[in-house]
Amino acid sequence: MDFRDSPEEAAFRDRLRAWLADNAASFKASGDDYWARMGEWHQALYAAGFFGTSWPVEFGGQDLAPVYDVIVDEELARAGAPPRPSLGYLVVGLGHHGSKELQQRFLPGMINGTERWCQGFSEPGAGSDLASLTTTATRDGDNYIIHGHKIWTSYSDVADWCLVLARTDKNVARHKGISAFIVSMHQDTIEQRPLQMINGVTTEFGQVAFDGAVVPAAQMVGEPGEGWRLAMTVVSHEREPSTLGYSARYGKLVREMASRIGDGKTPEDLAWAGVQAEMLRLHVRRRLSEQLDGINHGPQGSLDKLLMTWVEQSVGHAALAVTGTKDPELLSAYLYSRAQSVMGGTSQIQKNIIASRILGLGV
Repeated sequence: MDFRDSPEEAAFRDRLRAWLADNAASFKASGDDYWARMGEWHQALYAAGFFGTSWPVEFGGQDLAPVYDVIVDEELARAGAPPRPSLGYLVVGLGHHGSKELQQRFLPGMINGTERWCQGFSEPGAGSDLASLTTTATRDGDNYIIHGHKIWTSYSDVADWCLVLARTDKNVARHKGISAFIVSMHQDTIEQRPLQMINGVTTEFGQVAFDGAVVPAAQMVGEPGEGWRLAMTVVSHEREPSTLGYSARYGKLVREMASRIGDGKTPEDLAWAGVQAEMLRLHVRRRLSEQLDGINHGPQGSLDKLLMTWVEQSVGHAALAVTGTKDPELLSAYLYSRAQSVMGGTSQIQKNIIASRILGLGV
């Protein structure tokens, strides 16, 4: 495998570096300020030609190879800029399962950032066991009426639209009675309840209560009962590190911590974090090479998610080893890393998927 840039990739990287040199500093932020400016950052990246690079031209993308997304992730981390807004899994879900009409209506605004989105999957009693969700959607003429409660909903307080999973049939197997809808968040029947995280951030996640929210039947994604298929497409894509910028950011944070140590003895936790970050970097490149060869990873996304969890939490522990609780930024990195083993599917669930769908255990 040759990980060097082609001439075209090198030119793209140089152009991105030049743009970041002029623009990255004005978007650097942390805590609630970071989340407040994410929409503005999204539109700035898109306008400059650095967002949606691998998505279809007909919806506002550039139809470039996935390697360009990785170049963007690497250079954003290198410049200390905010990461790309995490929307790829929604684009893939709607692109795979939505009608052409829904794709044409919603994908352009999703990609260019003029319409903001959130994902209404998890519930207080249905997180890892998503198939047990209790939110309902009942047909009423040309509409569906939604009642239920979602949680850990990123950007829910600023979203225009939410991709919601709801139960439309209680008389079939629980995986088969779920449907997916594109729901407007601008309704009086939707209540926002922000959740404060352990690191102090109050605007990343929220609870969302649907008390009679209305969605046109035409905004069902796929057919009735096909929500589970969409959900599996979404979470499989969400769990692949080759579509995320985490790898470059972990390595950068390890190097920054190592620079604080100087010529002193390197803490064992930091040394191990460096090994883990490099392992993930090479793993991501192997996955990218496989993607370029047309290989679809399917359930192997659970392996990727498990690796990301281990690496982020190793880097988090290293942050405590280097500065303890004295540095607010490093303390926040540690505190946030604790969520990695839960968000996007718990580590226990990933291990079960690996055991059953990859290793064939218990079959």
